[in-house]
Amino acid sequence: MLLDVGRTLAGTLSTEDLYAAIYRETTRVLPASGFYVSLYDQARDLATVVFYADRNEIKRVNVSYLGSESAVISQRRPQLVTDRLTDRSVLLLGETDAGVTRSAISAPLLREDRVLGAISAQSYEPDAYTTEDLDLLQGIADISAVAIDNAVHVAELKRRRREAEQIEEIGRALTSSLDSTEVLGKVIGAVTDILDVDGASVWLFDAGTHVGRVAESGGDVLLPPGLSWDVTGELADRLIEERRPVVLDDLATNSLVPSHLSDHLRGGSGMGAPLITGDTVVGVLTVGSRRARGFNDDDTAALQRLANQASVALENARLHSHLQALTLTDSLTGIPNRRHLQIHLDREVAAARRGRPLVVVIFDVDDLKHLNDTMGHLVGDGLLAAFARVLESENRAMNLVARYGGDEFVSVLSNSTIEGATLYSRRVRERVASDDLLARYGITVSSGLAEFDRASMKSTEDIIHAADADMYRAKAARKMSSGRPRPL
Repeated sequence: MLLDVGRTLAGTLSTEDLYAAIYRETTRVLPASGFYVSLYDQARDLATVVFYADRNEIKRVNVSYLGSESAVISQRRPQLVTDRLTDRSVLLLGETDAGVTRSAISAPLLREDRVLGAISAQSYEPDAYTTEDLDLLQGIADISAVAIDNAVHVAELKRRRREAEQIEEIGRALTSSLDSTEVLGKVIGAVTDILDVDGASVWLFDAGTHVGRVAESGGDVLLPPGLSWDVTGELADRLIEERRPVVLDDLATNSLVPSHLSDHLRGGSGMGAPLITGDTVVGVLTVGSRRARGFNDDDTAALQRLANQASVALENARLHSHLQALTLTDSLTGIPNRRHLQIHLDREVAAARRGRPLVVVIFDVDDLKHLNDTMGHLVGDGLLAAFARVLESENRAMNLVARYGGDEFVSVLSNSTIEGATLYSRRVRERVASDDLLARYGITVSSGLAEFDRASMKSTEDIIHAADADMYRAKAARKMSSGRPRPL
């Protein structure tokens, strides 16, 4: 009979299928109203039930117990209880106090010098088992331990292969995309696949704080974007100071989990690993399982490797964003430069061709060259920066102001009219007249307006040229009316 059991179990390499096969083979030769298989993590002294059957019904449960409290695991010897199992066992089967198992045989899963866990057959009747039954269960346990050890190794090899494939995929994403959201999405997918968890999230810290906010989340247990978590105390010591992963076996009862997070997690277990860019911890990669399962050292090592990949993605995205800002921002005034204006205006002109109103206003700081020649370029640069601040203060969020070049600036007014743009230009001139620095030097500005005309305009250059021409007409008219150029 044991040879038949050995052949059956040896041919089953999936851990889930193997646990079910152990149950079937055991109940074929031993009575068992209830049956469970638990695996033991010696480093954490935690045994976790991986298979549970009650009255022939296989169930998924969240059950863990301390191995040191189990005579089977701590003494490495099989145990027979003929009655009053409640006095002798750390784990009873049955759903109510009045209907729990009374007798049981349990045997350790021994592999060389290690205790892998335990199996237990239980009955709702007293005196259901004999010492011969106990010997038979230990024989099954010995065969099962070999099969479980092999299956775990096979599963680990498969997981390492999947991890290598996923990390290779993330690596490709890192070289092909600088979008942090896209790359972090791939990291989340890899984590949920490799670690067999129900959810994963990337938390990024607010600048200069340890307040993390969900930037990306995936899996069945989704955390809402923006959900905050102030990482303090023991968790901060482990994740931020020591820069090591942390494991929480029971999220429902662990005092380290803030109550507002428990509402979203609803029990189970979890892990977290720090995200490090440069020499700074910038966030945390977390995973969660609905089951109170025991994550082992291999799990935490895999999570940290994936956190390292996520850190590279964040650093690449940060550098790209910084470089992009440098190439699209005017270094003197801090507002968008001509290249940024071109990109934005191309989109707005495309929308205008489809019918959305668009007006461009071009501004010129009058007589700035004379000021540069007489007062110096440092003064002139300060006046340009001051005028840029005026434009930004009058700008709506949907619009764009940019330095076009030299002393010229452009405002792109989306979904606006000539009348609205005229009022806007008037407000800008009034703000210039009331600005302390600009008024001290007698600065005035000229402006020109152009509305996009689908019949006559084909490109961004057309509307810019039209606004520029309008500005020079206004300058010429003002000079003619005064008879001379405006004095400083």
